[in-house]
Amino acid sequence: MATFIMLGCFTDQGIRKVKDTAKWAEASKEMAKKVGVTVKDVYWTLGQFDIAAVCDAPDNASASALAFSVGAQGNVRTQTLCAISQAEIGTVLSKMA
Repeated sequence: MATFIMLGCFTDQGIRKVKDTAKWAEASKEMAKKVGVTVKDVYWTLGQFDIAAVCDAPDNASASALAFSVGAQGNVRTQTLCAISQAEIGTVLSKMA
């Protein structure tokens, strides 16, 4: 499993209905299960992004399917990052030329 960090910004529609954001997070967890992704944590943040979720997915396609599904709801625009853990970075660095 790979770890992904999904960042979200409320759309105009989303900010008008922001009181429902906790419900959207739960619905997103259910969507994630359907595409084989596990949402480990969801955070509401201050700054450039409004939401950050930490997810485990078997592959890029599954992570993308979740991001597209969340975005299609119209409340949040997403940006997804593939994350490398401290345990994994050694392997990455050992492959450097």
